[in-house]
Amino acid sequence: MTAPEILTEIWRGDILESVHTGHAVICDHKGDIVEAWGNLDHITYPRSSCKMIQALPLIESGAADAYGLNSEHLALACASHQGAAIHTDRVSKWLSGLDLGESDLRCGAQEPADIPARNALVKTDDSPCQYHNNCSGKHSGFLTWNKHMGHSADYHDPSHPLQVAIKEAFEDVTGETTPGYGIDGCSAPNFATSVAGLARSMAFFAGASEDGSAREKAAVRLHRAMATHPELVAGETRACTELMRAMDHKVAIKTGADGVFTAIIPEKKLGIALKISDGATRASECTIAAILVKLGVLNPAHPATQKRLNAPILNWNKVNCGTIKAADPLK
Repeated sequence: MTAPEILTEIWRGDILESVHTGHAVICDHKGDIVEAWGNLDHITYPRSSCKMIQALPLIESGAADAYGLNSEHLALACASHQGAAIHTDRVSKWLSGLDLGESDLRCGAQEPADIPARNALVKTDDSPCQYHNNCSGKHSGFLTWNKHMGHSADYHDPSHPLQVAIKEAFEDVTGETTPGYGIDGCSAPNFATSVAGLARSMAFFAGASEDGSAREKAAVRLHRAMATHPELVAGETRACTELMRAMDHKVAIKTGADGVFTAIIPEKKLGIALKISDGATRASECTIAAILVKLGVLNPAHPATQKRLNAPILNWNKVNCGTIKAADPLK
């Protein structure tokens, strides 16, 4: 099949009101396709779902160990966080340890998604800064690499040695030559690949060994950090955080803007990637939950699952008006 497939359905009463189409792939550690929906060759930007790939040079260069980064730092390097205090305080301390600060970031200021943090800014008549940017952890990793390697300040430039190293890592783990890049919301380049290539990269992480190559060892450290600290990867109420907790910290998952989601399942040595055609988050969360349930790593009865898969649609009076559910091919 080359056309996008219906992956998520929206029911209101007994009538199918809307559908979300897309592409999804499950890949094993050998690079073989286990199962696919839609067009596995569909080209997309991974957006934030590939931050663990972007963090590989941080470890491979020796920068992470040179500056004593722990698993919390590595989780933040892979994060799309909420801008809560647990995120911004750690980012601020991290950069201070490098003799750097907020002005050295190149991600841009962003209003925090965390409600208490946002309210605190309003109450104090303060403004959001770059620490609040959901990518500030990733950019702190970039700055750590840059400090260690001694390159120019504009680490986000596509021609910068850091981004060249990230592209090399990206093409290696996806097994594809990228057709190009776009500039992401945080101003860093985001390299495109097929949905199958993205799934293949996640399967590389899932099958990586502590006794393997330097890249494999780095991959193990990163996916374990994500699964160990899900609250740093996203934040309270977020799908990444709640679903990783629901899977007992054994699986690492990562959302990306415009309907992308990835998953790393070390126990099964499987990687997952999906792209929702219309970019809907509700559909990407429902679809990743359905695939994780299908693979037996996520309990369908867990409250975190039920918030996204076969989830009620409530109106402002908390009346159940319908359901968000996975389409039949995912069951």
